Amino acid sequence: MNITPLTQNDIPDVISLMQLGAPYISPRTPSDYWLYATLFSSTCPLAWAGEQLAGAIMAFRSQDNPDDLYLQDVITHPDHRRAGVTTTLLNHVRDRGRVLGARRLYLTSEPDNTAAHATWTRRGFTNIRGDHTINGVSLISNYKGPGKHRAVYEQVI
Repeated sequence: MNITPLTQNDIPDVISLMQLGAPYISPRTPSDYWLYATLFSSTCPLAWAGEQLAGAIMAFRSQDNPDDLYLQDVITHPDHRRAGVTTTLLNHVRDRGRVLGARRLYLTSEPDNTAAHATWTRRGFTNIRGDHTINGVSLISNYKGPGKHRAVYEQVI
């Protein structure tokens, strides 16, 4: 597996990979990925298995709180799941976060995404206590706007 930063040439492959993440991940626009490749490439690693894009993380350091590194999208191609792709990408982002002086990785997840909950807790993330719980997952109401309840996870790095 080869880990590379997101580049502008990778945008079509990233969009194709993100399309496989439905219903929880939707591809962003090519303009969004152009910005990520131009401004945030060191925290947007891609995992390649030969010529196939096996996984990706789109992550950004907070401008309001530089201690935080937000993981926006994390995806592994179905053909490469359970092969260490997500772990390798997370380690890369965690290491980069340390270099940048970040102290925390965090992400959000849809309330009904039980597979994501299992993934994040297995990888050492803590589900931040919210204002209600569904199926054992703590949620924060209106976290991403009215009616957008989310499970929030964090990991100290």
